[in-house]
Amino acid sequence: MSTHKHVISASLIEVIFIPLLIFDLKGYRIGYGKGFYDRFISLCSKNVIKIGLSFFPPIKKIINIHKNDLSIDIGITTDHVFFLIKNLKNKNFEYIPNNDKHHN
Repeated sequence: MSTHKHVISASLIEVIFIPLLIFDLKGYRIGYGKGFYDRFISLCSKNVIKIGLSFFPPIKKIINIHKNDLSIDIGITTDHVFFLIKNLKNKNFEYIPNNDKHHN
C-alpha cells in the first residue's frame, strides 16, 4: 500500500478553522498555538475566512494584543455564531441560526 501526499499552497486555502480558548468582540483571540496560526494565516490569501471555535462565549475585550495578532472573522461557540466582520453576514450564511441580540 502506498501513500500519496497532496500538498497545496497555503494561498489556495479559503477557510481556516482555529481552535481557541476565548475570543473578544473584535475577533482577537487567545489560543493554544503560540503564534502558529498567525504565522500560517500570513501565508494564506488575504481573503481567507478565519473561523474560531470555542467552548466559551466571547469577552468584551482582550487587552494584551500583539502587533502580529490576527483576528478571526467568525466565532463559533457551543450555542452561537458571532459574525465579527459585518460584511460576512450576507446571503451565503442566511441559514445559520444566530441570536442577533448578542452581536451585530
